[in-house]
Amino acid sequence: MKAFRLTYNGETIYQVTDNNWGDGHQWRRGSLLGKGGFGSVFLGILKNTNSLIAVKSTDIMNSGSIKEERFILSFMVGCPYIIQCYGEETTTDSHGNSIFNLLLEYGSGGNLFNRIHRSENRRMSEELEVRWYTRTILEGLAHIHEVGFVHCDLKPENIILVPWRTTSSGRVEFVAKICDFGLAKRAQKINPRSRKPRPEKGSVWRGTPMYLSPEAVKHGLQEPCSDMWALGCVVLEMLTGERPWKFNKGVGERVILDKIGKTLAVPKLPKKKEISPEARSFLKCCLRRRVEKRMSAKTLLHHPFVAVNGYLE
Repeated sequence: MKAFRLTYNGETIYQVTDNNWGDGHQWRRGSLLGKGGFGSVFLGILKNTNSLIAVKSTDIMNSGSIKEERFILSFMVGCPYIIQCYGEETTTDSHGNSIFNLLLEYGSGGNLFNRIHRSENRRMSEELEVRWYTRTILEGLAHIHEVGFVHCDLKPENIILVPWRTTSSGRVEFVAKICDFGLAKRAQKINPRSRKPRPEKGSVWRGTPMYLSPEAVKHGLQEPCSDMWALGCVVLEMLTGERPWKFNKGVGERVILDKIGKTLAVPKLPKKKEISPEARSFLKCCLRRRVEKRMSAKTLLHHPFVAVNGYLE
């Protein structure tokens, strides 16, 4: 196969020299962007428009999780703060195997983890940018919960940055969008009086230990309130440039889980002089150990910390 390149601002961002996974009818497969537990993600380009997309692929025999993600994304149509799904397609690799492909929106700004930890100061320099990304993530969570789902794995790596607008000065402003619904699940119907979900028999937690809520670790209980705890962890990470729980390098998963599930600890907040009162208040609304005291995404959309409409102007 001939090499194909696409340049952006003078840099080659797409190149195909050897394609073993197969192209689609209307798109070419590009370089590997990353691998996860449920498949590999490639850069793709639409043949007619040269627009970039992301293609999540796996052998069709192991495609159950990606197909479930496709089903869940069908409920997210119309929300501008959740990754868009453009459809699915089956291709054939160089060995004749069938490959299931999920065609997704491409985040040219990378993911939120890279924005935080690969910045010059390993953190966001302006709280206004944190507030804006928090606002857009909240909008996405509110929609997810409204249609009856729980994400279960909200973390900076699962939030992409997509161009939103170009300012009068020519700078590109990004919006945060929630992606990777491979672990998402249906939410329980909760008694509105108690606001407290009940643990389901035999439930076990799913997701990433660093962002799990106390009820997830202790009871395997993950409902919208658990996503809100994870959001607090993500916002804290944006503000400080550090993971929400501080441990020595190389500490195992069990130590993290014990800290969350067997103590009364919450992630340590920055000193008062380091963040605004609004930021501190918002974090406290998310990081409450008692689930019935934790605020919902819909309620927090009215919090002064997220009363913003961009961060460059």
